[in-house]
Amino acid sequence: MPLDKINIALPAGEDYPFPPMLPVEQVFPKDDAGDVKAALEKTLDELPRPDVAGKRIAITAGSRGMPDAVEIYRILCRRLREWGAEPFLIPAMGSHGGGTAEGQLELLAGYGITEESVGAPILSSMEVVETASVDGIPLYCDKNAHEADGIVILNKVKPHSNFKGDYESGLCKMMVIGLGKHQGATTFHALGFARFAGIIPKAATEQMKVLPVTFAVGLVENAYDGIATVEAIPGDRMIAREKDLLVQAKDLMGKLLMPSIDILIIDEIGKNISGQGMDPTVTGRPSSGLPGFVKLPLKRIIIRDISGPSHGNAAGMGMADLITLRVFNKLDLGSTYTNGVAARNTEGARMPMIANSDKQALAIAVQTCIGVDPETARIVRIQSTKKLHKIQMSASYLEEITGNPQFNVLGEAKPFAFDAEGNLID
Repeated sequence: MPLDKINIALPAGEDYPFPPMLPVEQVFPKDDAGDVKAALEKTLDELPRPDVAGKRIAITAGSRGMPDAVEIYRILCRRLREWGAEPFLIPAMGSHGGGTAEGQLELLAGYGITEESVGAPILSSMEVVETASVDGIPLYCDKNAHEADGIVILNKVKPHSNFKGDYESGLCKMMVIGLGKHQGATTFHALGFARFAGIIPKAATEQMKVLPVTFAVGLVENAYDGIATVEAIPGDRMIAREKDLLVQAKDLMGKLLMPSIDILIIDEIGKNISGQGMDPTVTGRPSSGLPGFVKLPLKRIIIRDISGPSHGNAAGMGMADLITLRVFNKLDLGSTYTNGVAARNTEGARMPMIANSDKQALAIAVQTCIGVDPETARIVRIQSTKKLHKIQMSASYLEEITGNPQFNVLGEAKPFAFDAEGNLID
């Protein structure tokens, strides 16, 4: 049953002279692969021709929010067929999608990845085969991939939302946890994120010895929601090359460039945006509590909504201070909790304070920020932690960012506009 209203008594009410908001562009490195389809064709041309004629080749699918995902998979499947192979996709996303085969197909469809769109079958199953072990820990592989004649490991290489190291979220993790499905994900997350940086590359090395990895395709995003690098990598070079791609990914990713924030408004979180819904590399609030994350002076985080492709999975919401009633009524607690249990991380699934509206959430945030004047509060509003180049900043920042080459002011400051229900009018 949806929750209609929560009776919250605010000592100072909800009507505040909030500061007007400026449209601002944050300036990041503009590395760009250009035409991604052409870049993929080129790197496949440069790849030593794999011996795949007459063979069934599995392609991993599951990298969330990947730009041009459908075209990338379509081109890869077409190229494999030109080489004489029979390609098919497998969801390789650990325990996501509620830990079910149907849920993982639904997640891929939410990214536009279907049998019709990519021109190849998608075999979704949670059945796995035990392949090897590392430090006494069993390793698993999706049964359909294990029975294939070859595997293409395709994934974005990017910083992980819960730990830091030379290998984080990328090709190695896809081999160990993505391909390991729910069984592999729960086995590794039982070790705790503190061990991931060391054990993921060791486990991937063992998987490489027993799995028929044909080649890999690594992608690096820029801060403008585009692809900076797309690279086909021979299987025997995959692990070494991933380390370099992660360095590039960290250099290019979007960040919040202002030195401090009183209130951060995030329009939406979701699994298609970050494993933790809102990227801790941006907010500085990892649910794991592990070191390596830059802690931004940030007093309050408000979450306004959950993205459609996340299907109600609000993993990571526990690191916010406030969510709206809109968020609460979209929650799929089963999916959110399954994700948290599989990751051995309950903090991100905790329930923040619920406000009836955007306006009430902002009022609560101001009233609970000790020493903050509503009229001069340092407020930043972003669409998501993945879209950070065009944002809103309160006029309180204007003097500080004027003349700073990292910021371009794009227009006049305007006051927040709320509808009759107290929600922001975009």
